[in-house]
Formats: sequence, structure tokens, C-alpha cells
Amino acid sequence: MDINQFVSNFAECFDDTEAEAFSPMLKFKELEEWSSLQGLTIIAMCRKNYGIRISGAEIQEADTIQDVYELVTNKLG
Repeated sequence: MDINQFVSNFAECFDDTEAEAFSPMLKFKELEEWSSLQGLTIIAMCRKNYGIRISGAEIQEADTIQDVYELVTNKLG
């Protein structure tokens, strides 16, 4: 799995933030449009695109997109 593709998929979960604002080190919970609904959207994206389940608690523990990427890659094993 490629980090750049993951960041692109992650960015698609947000409607109001420009895709160019997203990078692996982005602290996504600091975005103005961040909400628990965005968290659910990210969970759904991971399940749809990568076939893995992550929990809301795991999203809450992540600070950056890189953290979520590493979580997904670890689950993909």
C-alpha cells in the first residue's frame, strides 16, 4: 500500500478542506471540519478500500494521517 494513495483516499473523506492540505504528517483532528462523523467516514473508507476494520477508539488515538496509515498497514500484516 502506498502512503500517497492512502493520503488521497483520506482526503476524499473531507468535503470542505482542499486535497492539497493533506499530507502524512497532517494532524487531521485540527481541521475545522473534523467531527465524529468524519471519523466514521474514515472507518468506512478503510473497510471499503482496504478490507480492514478500525475502531473509533483507534481513530481517537491517532494524531496524524501517518498514524492511521500505520494502523491500517499493521492490520493488513
